[in-house]
Amino acid sequence: MQQRNRKRIEAGIGIRKLSLYREETVLELGKAPASPVSRASVAAVVANPWVGTGVTTDLSAEVGEVAPLLAKLLTDRLIDALGGADRIEAFGKAAIVGTAGEIEHGGALIHTPYFGNLMREFLQGESIICFADTRAEAGEELIVPMWHKEHAATRSHYQTVSARVPDAPRADEIVVIAAASTGPRPHPRIGDRATDPAITAQTLEAVLS
Repeated sequence: MQQRNRKRIEAGIGIRKLSLYREETVLELGKAPASPVSRASVAAVVANPWVGTGVTTDLSAEVGEVAPLLAKLLTDRLIDALGGADRIEAFGKAAIVGTAGEIEHGGALIHTPYFGNLMREFLQGESIICFADTRAEAGEELIVPMWHKEHAATRSHYQTVSARVPDAPRADEIVVIAAASTGPRPHPRIGDRATDPAITAQTLEAVLS
């Protein structure tokens, strides 16, 4: 997205702040991973358009206007931070609602096709996007879960990244977060859900008794 379009979108949906976090795992217990893995999260601090409305208020109009722009804005920055959508292997999303809002307000911005479907498309994924949401005071840390963007059963890519904006959300704001990783956890070796044996309480009766 061109810089001019980014600024137009930021102004149009009431964004106060954007926060980018990126980390790269170089060593794990003294040993380098098979390949360097980077994780990143991008958080947008946006005015909550529903503050002061009732619990029966239809949220759909604002969802259709705000969520697609957030999806584009956040994924563009993730792609820039991690070197391209083709390098991204895992993704996740999250929202933190300020104390004057409802938890449903965060869900409205991340749990509908206006955000989720577009985030998936922009990051070239196929899986349902795992998520976290909460309502909190400014500065609260949220752990954002991620899994493989194409094969959700790929256990090696079950991982998290921490997201925190020190002065957000204010009571009348929402922090919307998109997160991604370029690879699995360091040294994955606990198998894969697609190839696990069938395990039930009966098969483990000797262990459980």
